[in-house]
Amino acid sequence: MTAPPDNFSTDKSRSSACYASAAQSAGFLRAGDKYRRDRMDAADMLSIEEAAEVAGTSRNEIEEWIKSHRCIAVFDRCRQYKLPRWQLEPNVWNVLQSLTSALCATDGWQVLVFLETRALALGGETPRTALEQGVNAQRILALATAEAH
Repeated sequence: MTAPPDNFSTDKSRSSACYASAAQSAGFLRAGDKYRRDRMDAADMLSIEEAAEVAGTSRNEIEEWIKSHRCIAVFDRCRQYKLPRWQLEPNVWNVLQSLTSALCATDGWQVLVFLETRALALGGETPRTALEQGVNAQRILALATAEAH
C-alpha cells in the first residue's frame, strides 16, 4: 500500500494548518462586515425609492423585482435594501435573471460580488465591466455557471 500524497496527509499535526483559528475567523468576519457596510454606503447604491425613480417605476414594482430576483438588492442587518445603480443599464439589466439562476444565488450579495470580482477568464476584468463593454452575455453566464459548480 502506498502513502497518501502530502495534500491528503493523515498526520494530525498538519491537518490543523488547513483551518483558520478562532481569531482568524473572527478577523475574516469583521472584514466581511466592513466590506458590506462600505459597499452599502458607496455612491452608486440607491434606496428602493431612488431606484424606482431612476427606473421610472414604483416602489412596489422594485420590491417585486427584489422578491423575484429580477434585480440586485443587498441589505444590512436592519433589512434596509440598497440597489446598485449600474444594474439598470441595458447590458447588465438584460442578463440579471439568467445570471442569478446560473450562480444558483439566493441573495443579492452573491450576484454583486460575482459581478464586481476580477476574473482571469475575462483578462482580469470584472464581469460587470465586461458586460458594460459589450462582451457576449453567454460568456458571462458560462463563467457564472462554472463559479456555481
